[in-house]
Amino acid sequence: MKNTTIYKSFMLAVSLGFVLMGCGGNEKQAVSTAEAVPVTVADVDTGDSSTILAGSGQITAVNSTSLSTRMMGYVESLPVKIGQKVRKGDLLISINNVDLRAKKAQVEASIMEATAAFNNAKKDYERFQNLFNETSASQKELDDMTSRYEMAKARLEAANQMKNEVNSQFAYANIRAPFNGVVTNTYIDEGDMANPGVPLVSVEAPGKFEVVAKVAENNISSIKEGTKAQIQVKAIDTILTGKVSELSASAQNTGGQYLMKVLLDETEAKILSGMYATVRLETDQNGNGKQIVTVPSTALVHKGQLTGVYTLGQDNVALLRWLRLGENYGDEVEVLSGLSKGDQYIVSAEGKLYNGANVTIQ
Repeated sequence: MKNTTIYKSFMLAVSLGFVLMGCGGNEKQAVSTAEAVPVTVADVDTGDSSTILAGSGQITAVNSTSLSTRMMGYVESLPVKIGQKVRKGDLLISINNVDLRAKKAQVEASIMEATAAFNNAKKDYERFQNLFNETSASQKELDDMTSRYEMAKARLEAANQMKNEVNSQFAYANIRAPFNGVVTNTYIDEGDMANPGVPLVSVEAPGKFEVVAKVAENNISSIKEGTKAQIQVKAIDTILTGKVSELSASAQNTGGQYLMKVLLDETEAKILSGMYATVRLETDQNGNGKQIVTVPSTALVHKGQLTGVYTLGQDNVALLRWLRLGENYGDEVEVLSGLSKGDQYIVSAEGKLYNGANVTIQ
């Protein structure tokens, strides 16, 4: 009986061991076959010793304008569309100007009347001047004719100036292209009401472009007009060259940052207005500058008071690394510690990441 009990206990332990081994094998298989998360990675962006990361901004055409009107009226005609090339003087938009045309007709009638009065006054003045020279007219009569002549001349001049004023208003009723370029936007349709000061159509002249960016106060002393720049345009994965063309001397109304314009050198790259660009300035030609490590702010992970980024570990495993951050430069953040040159970090993922997650690089 005792032997039978021992045998049953032994068989139960063996069976339990096989069950546990089977469960462990299944768990290991489940982990090993877990689907990897598709991710996009990037190398750590480290500025060389001769550059500083000044900031980022949008590319704009140097010669661009948004046109508006000084008068209120319905849009009669909009003969252009977005992307259309125009030449200087081409009609862009026509606003109903019935009242203006009526005023012009009144002014022209006033000019005709004033011209006739002036001609008569001029003839009388010249006749009385001859009579005065022949002592056939008194000084008072000549003075009266002179005053009449001067008054008629002044009325004619006033009528002509009124005509110039009306003609200048027609420039705001029939808006024309101020230079050769391309229509970049239209903000109104035919039949809509145009209001004074509200943009109606935008035109830009392609060819010359610039980047408008903001510079932190700790870098402003190293920058001056003419400073060379490297401009990275992410949309077309290109690095262009340029130089600082304008630099604000005050940061009072810009949140402690100084406004800077960087004029791009001529290039055959297909850049367009509105593209985002990152600006690096060559401020130290002797190689005495500091290294700057930056990452996009969208790649950061926030947990409470801690901020980190997922890096790419061995065997394509995501590893969360905590960082100490510095200043913001547009859409990038300076990393003071936690990353170094040669590291790879995860920019984006098509799934939920966690420390130790298997990933696959797209």
